[in-house]
Amino acid sequence: MITLANVLSGTIIFAVPLLLVALGGMFSERSGVVNIALEGIMVIGALISCFTLRAFDLSGFGKLHPQTAVLIAVLIAGVSGMIYSVFLAFAAINLKADQTIGGTALNQFAPAFAIVLTWAIQGQGQSQIRIPTWVRITRESMGLAKAEPSFWNNLVFKYFYLTTPIAVVLLLLAWFVMFKTKFGLRLRACGEHPQAADSVGINVYKMRYAGVMIGGFLGGIGGLAYTLAAGSSFGSSVAGYGFLALAVMIFGNWNPWTILGGSFFFALFKVLASYSSSIPFLPQFEGIKQASNIYQMLPYVVTMIVLIFTSKKSRAPKAEGIPYDKGSR
Repeated sequence: MITLANVLSGTIIFAVPLLLVALGGMFSERSGVVNIALEGIMVIGALISCFTLRAFDLSGFGKLHPQTAVLIAVLIAGVSGMIYSVFLAFAAINLKADQTIGGTALNQFAPAFAIVLTWAIQGQGQSQIRIPTWVRITRESMGLAKAEPSFWNNLVFKYFYLTTPIAVVLLLLAWFVMFKTKFGLRLRACGEHPQAADSVGINVYKMRYAGVMIGGFLGGIGGLAYTLAAGSSFGSSVAGYGFLALAVMIFGNWNPWTILGGSFFFALFKVLASYSSSIPFLPQFEGIKQASNIYQMLPYVVTMIVLIFTSKKSRAPKAEGIPYDKGSR
């Protein structure tokens, strides 16, 4: 039961960054801009927010007000991702550049920039930004008595960060904004038929900028959420999670609730790889060196298999990836 609780808790914590980043991609692509740059946006969001947490730790503010410090770091991660996404928006909307190439360039730039900045601040060769231990929410930090490991204790408190309840709020907010507001209707119109949207007075350029920047905000928070889930430090990489989030978005058919299901599905395979040696019914591949690598491949292999069978049924926004030109009406 303890192992089951650990698997479920790990699945939740790894589903959070997938959910946030895939929702960010949804906003961008619903507006008509393909956002391949989610990986780079995650790196930038994680980089700036981890330096923020480090500064709070050094100043002592984090130990006195840990969750306030984490909340500020979350907001800074979102704003950092939003600012970085403006480069993609400007290239795709104003310059009408190829959106896939622009996103790829931003993905390549982000890790290199992260290493250079980290070395500049911490010293050459110091590429890891340590995450303070006080960021995790524990029973003690909530004023509860310390308890022995149990199913519910491990399920709730083994991997509990502020990013989890924030992700729930952002999921509900994303669904409401996208499908229950005029803004969401106009955003979707710009991704389906921008000429028709322009003909009724909707500024397609502004709506696409808004979609990309909202995507950047969510992607930046997703970068911090992944870093908290993955370990005790940030090393200028998010291990391809931005691309995995793109697969979740396509699997979820650009809808918040199916994206939520897809996030849990792919996160489960990620966690099974970590707990493969503790789960008795999984084969152990005895006699094979580095057999754990077989399970480490699981999330990405499953991603390819699922996309092979579901991509034909997915319906992307019709104007996705097509630069808008007023003169083409």
